[in-house]
Amino acid sequence: MTTLSKKDRQRIIEILESEEELPLDYKHILFPPERKEYELVYAGKEREEDILADTMAVPLQPIKTFRKNGNGWTNKLIFGDNLQAMKSLLDDPEVKGRVKLIYIDPPFATRQEFRGSQDQKAYQDKIAGSQFVEFLRKRLIFLRELLFDDGTLVVHLDWRKNHYIKVILDEVFGENNFTNNIVVSRGRRKNLQTQFDRISSLGTEHDVLLLYKKSSLTQFNIPLSKIRASKEQWQSFWRGNFERPTMQYELLGWKPDRGQFLWSKERAYKAVENYKKFEESGVKNLLEYWKQNGGSLEFISWIHNHKYPEYWIPPKTEGIIGDVWLDIQGYSYSNSYPTEKHEELLKRVIEIGSNYGDIVIDAFAGSGTTLAVAEKLGRRWIGIDCGKLAIYTIQKRMLNLKTEIGNKGKPLKPKSFTLYHAGLYDFPKLKKLPWKDWRVFALHLFNCRDNKHTVSGIELDGYKGRSDVMVFNYQQEGGVVLDYGFIDDLHSMIGSKVGKQFFIIAPAASVVFLEDYIDKGSVRYYILRIPYSIINELHNRDFEAIKQPIDESQVNDTVDAVGFDFIRPPKVKCEYLSRHPKDKLQEIAVIKIKTFKSEAMIKGASQLGNLESLSMVMVDFDYDEEVFNLDEVFYASEIEKNGWEVHLPVESIKNQIMVMYLDIYGNEYREIKTMDCFKSIKGES
Repeated sequence: MTTLSKKDRQRIIEILESEEELPLDYKHILFPPERKEYELVYAGKEREEDILADTMAVPLQPIKTFRKNGNGWTNKLIFGDNLQAMKSLLDDPEVKGRVKLIYIDPPFATRQEFRGSQDQKAYQDKIAGSQFVEFLRKRLIFLRELLFDDGTLVVHLDWRKNHYIKVILDEVFGENNFTNNIVVSRGRRKNLQTQFDRISSLGTEHDVLLLYKKSSLTQFNIPLSKIRASKEQWQSFWRGNFERPTMQYELLGWKPDRGQFLWSKERAYKAVENYKKFEESGVKNLLEYWKQNGGSLEFISWIHNHKYPEYWIPPKTEGIIGDVWLDIQGYSYSNSYPTEKHEELLKRVIEIGSNYGDIVIDAFAGSGTTLAVAEKLGRRWIGIDCGKLAIYTIQKRMLNLKTEIGNKGKPLKPKSFTLYHAGLYDFPKLKKLPWKDWRVFALHLFNCRDNKHTVSGIELDGYKGRSDVMVFNYQQEGGVVLDYGFIDDLHSMIGSKVGKQFFIIAPAASVVFLEDYIDKGSVRYYILRIPYSIINELHNRDFEAIKQPIDESQVNDTVDAVGFDFIRPPKVKCEYLSRHPKDKLQEIAVIKIKTFKSEAMIKGASQLGNLESLSMVMVDFDYDEEVFNLDEVFYASEIEKNGWEVHLPVESIKNQIMVMYLDIYGNEYREIKTMDCFKSIKGES
């Protein structure tokens, strides 16, 4: 056991007296984690208790509800970092411990690099090795807390990290709750050139699904798979099921002879044929069938004497599914979204682990296959993703569902769902909240406990750690401001009765001074402004935004954000041109981007040059004034290669289009255009 030196003990006393956080090294010495027989040990691994306590929750801001249904459950589509979003979901009594099935397809930590024509790195997983393992472990801990006691977890992985994640899952869910390692066909190979380049290894043709139950209460709905048997397999099957003479007599057309039978393929096929006729007759009792078709009384008497059953067992056309799923493909390989999973795969997963009306969660929602299939199968759903492309892809998909798996059949009217933001907020909408809702949102935004109390007659709203918190009521008496005089008055009344820290949450426009905190005597009064990126002094790490991709290969990059920010549309200036290039038959509409500058208040954003903060341009070719329906996406890397131009086929442009410009921090700038807005020019520019 590690012992503390005199110097260490003195240092710990000083830290505790200053109310600072203990370094992790001291925490693990003072409060050693529970020892296990074996576990995966790596740099940066945190205690479960610390992960659950220290993860920052961000409130969910409803942005838009589709297909409003009044009261009752509304499905949830959440844009944000799933770790922070799940911490908030733990405060929702409708969700915590109520989720029946969780399916996740986390980004694979590949450490591969793809280089463009200019030898610029286009893609590399941000989190690799132990960082990726811990990234996923944190999320698995929260997913476990969301699961019902009889819930099921399915984790979809490829060959790169599944052995590490299996060990982590055993730690988080218990090795005794591991159920299956399911093999899923990848179908047509992705990145075929990469396969050829990897000459030192074999091809990769399968993924794995790691299936875990929450507890011994979990029961699965075991699906049946169709048996595609050859004629030889049919012969073998009927041989095994015809060992009893009563099952062979009339159907095969010969009489038993001392228990010996001459077998042939023709007779086996004849047995199948005869049984089909028996099924079509509608007669369940085999003896009655024989009577109706001239069966001999002598044979019926023989059956009774030998006490054989009177009902036929149907031929075997289905079997219990195993753990090798080669009858369905894992990927759809559509052009709409990278790594999109096949609906047949999710149908099987959802049917195994849930029932009608249950809640299903996908915390890496991607293209929304899990949510779409859950909707078709009558499940409730929650989808979380950190990518705006994913959110708009899912939004369109859920509003254009078809009844059948594979998105075939008649249109399916979706149930109500709400789009939420978690970590990137629309401040003008927040300002419209009634005081009661604003107060709660403000407390949750800065991870404060909602606990009204009074100190020296002053009503306070809650606590941040052990420190008091006040939500400044800027709405009272027609609007008031937070100035130095307010701090002076507050300190004179409560300064001797509060701790060393006191927090005041207020809209930035209502605060007349610039300081983040003001010292009065022994008390430091922190001002938490809204909108404001959270001040680093209060956290162990800097605020990190959710980054949006500039290239298709970055779509599934891992994201580990902390904190929050507020939407600030970027500065955009474009030329809209109509051009008929000499080398093309048809006219094209051209968007020439002249200026693109992010206005995000995030560390490093202001240092980015013109066009460097562009993530992508998304287009709705037939905007209906109500819903942005994503039709096409152009990544910044493609636009740069094209001279910062976006080319649109004129024939695709309907009444009006919406063009959405997205910066790498998730902020949007939108414009609505008609064909009349595109100035006609001739030839190439």
